[in-house]
Amino acid sequence: MFSLPDYFYDLNIFSISLRLFLALIMGGAIGLERGANRHPAGFRTHILVCMGAAIAMLTNQYIVDFFPGASDPARLGAQVITGVGFLGAGTILITGRQKIKGLTTAAGLWASACLGLAIGIGFYEGALIGAVLIFVSLALLPNIENYVYEHSGIMNLYIELNGLESFRNFMKTVKSRDLTIIETSLNQADPLTPGGVALVLSVKIPKHRSNGEVIEELSDLEGISLIDEL
Repeated sequence: MFSLPDYFYDLNIFSISLRLFLALIMGGAIGLERGANRHPAGFRTHILVCMGAAIAMLTNQYIVDFFPGASDPARLGAQVITGVGFLGAGTILITGRQKIKGLTTAAGLWASACLGLAIGIGFYEGALIGAVLIFVSLALLPNIENYVYEHSGIMNLYIELNGLESFRNFMKTVKSRDLTIIETSLNQADPLTPGGVALVLSVKIPKHRSNGEVIEELSDLEGISLIDEL
């Protein structure tokens, strides 16, 4: 296995500065991708998480080197991973349309913390490979994900109707339009339309029809005030 000179792994001004600089660069790259797509935790948040984790592991190494036998070398890292879970939870939102947002950003924060731990302990190879793969996953894989979901034949829709009678008529129409209903969830408490009902609907559509065509077709039905794909 390729190994750098010892001063890269020892605690000295050079290695400390290098590790924190790498944490800034790698955490910042992931944060820029999130921020550019207008997600809650962006550039500075990811930098702080990654650098904070790196500092925690540097402190861990310092304790082990200068106070041998006084601590468990993995304890601080474990606490960082647990603590970042609470920060990530703050980026997860459930919208009024029952749409969950922020899961990928929360996972990115957690991954940034793990990167920081690897950098902080001097595991340069793992940190570099991990940073590249995390960035590729966030920046490039959504195109593949969207393509697969678009052609999966399964749609999740949030629909608001004027009332229960409109809901009954809508369900009859859907069943007659070559759409297979997989799951429905009706909610009369939170719709934006006064006196209306909110419906979360999962349907299977034929292969020859696109998601956009189905939404356009359903939006023209009487009684629908809002329709959106989840």
